[in-house]
Amino acid sequence: MVWTTDLHLNSVPPRAWERWVRTISALKADGLVITGDISEGDDVVPQLQRIASEINLPIYFVLGNHDFYGSTFQATRQNVIHACRASSQLHYLTDLSALAVSAGTYLLGEDGWADGTVGNYEESTIHLNDFQRIGDFKACGQFAWKQKLKDIGSDSAKRLRNKLDQLAPDTHQVLILTHAPPFRDACWYEGKTTDDNWAPFFVAGQVGNALIEFSIQRPDCKVTVLCGHTHHAGIAKIADNLQVHTGAAVLGQPSIEATITVTSQTLTVVPRNDAQ
Repeated sequence: MVWTTDLHLNSVPPRAWERWVRTISALKADGLVITGDISEGDDVVPQLQRIASEINLPIYFVLGNHDFYGSTFQATRQNVIHACRASSQLHYLTDLSALAVSAGTYLLGEDGWADGTVGNYEESTIHLNDFQRIGDFKACGQFAWKQKLKDIGSDSAKRLRNKLDQLAPDTHQVLILTHAPPFRDACWYEGKTTDDNWAPFFVAGQVGNALIEFSIQRPDCKVTVLCGHTHHAGIAKIADNLQVHTGAAVLGQPSIEATITVTSQTLTVVPRNDAQ
């Protein structure tokens, strides 16, 4: 499989798109995984269909915060789910249970959300476009934003826990896609991890809690998490059996972050030299 993240295809010129498609085709992979921010609002479904028409591979993805811009969570997800059910290539992992990759190895995903539970929300100076461009935040008003973030994060964590709880007893490897980094240690920017000012809006704390709980309950199972959101790369070893890879991105220049090789006993993420 090949992994890409934060494509923002509404900002990609034709030549960069064509180069990205050629790169994926040349790798002769057996699947494409995308960790969110495909485009924005009403453009997300057309862009997913465009990817499917150009790249003859199964496409496994979650959505990022930008994917809901100009719309709402419910409307965007309903449109995406409808498009996926009409396509044999598109697989929206937030809407699906874990998928078997090989014996004992599963792929699952959850959009996740930076939920205000890590860092210092009250004293943060960060003002996100999310609050102005996603209908759910506009509707509830500024004084309800923190609770809304927490509620969205809680819903994501519940869905993730349910999927992890349903894994077969013989599961020894699981690959998880999400958008926002689930831990402060995985929230990279220019080689450093985030501070209290940025963490409330860049770390999916409740999703991270669910991952920690699973890693403790299932020490025999290796958990590899792929995420994006920060546009800067890094790897965080959270526990002996839990590692998070955060992908880089440059606006207008989609690239391949890594290739993923799965055998009966190993799951390896190999960064690409051409990743931005």
